[in-house]
Amino acid sequence: MQTIIFLLLAFLIAIFSVLLYFKTKNSRLNTLLNGECPSCKEKRKTFFDKNTNTTFTSEIISSRVLKNHGCSGVTEVEFSCKNCGLKEIHPINSSSCN
Repeated sequence: MQTIIFLLLAFLIAIFSVLLYFKTKNSRLNTLLNGECPSCKEKRKTFFDKNTNTTFTSEIISSRVLKNHGCSGVTEVEFSCKNCGLKEIHPINSSSCN
């Protein structure tokens, strides 16, 4: 009986650990897509020139496509922070063929 309870408890801990991993990975991707670094919490900067009424943005996060697996595959994108040097690679679903 103790073995069954231990295995059930270990199974539940493993399931919740995997769910927590995917939740944090998804939240880091959303943070990167919003232009904020999840490591140093630096955000994109916007400047407004009153003389020309122009808004300038300075992006902290730069992204580049590493692999594009076609229309039905995923696109692997590398995000890098210019402030702290963070580099992360995330797969992003392709919604259409461009």
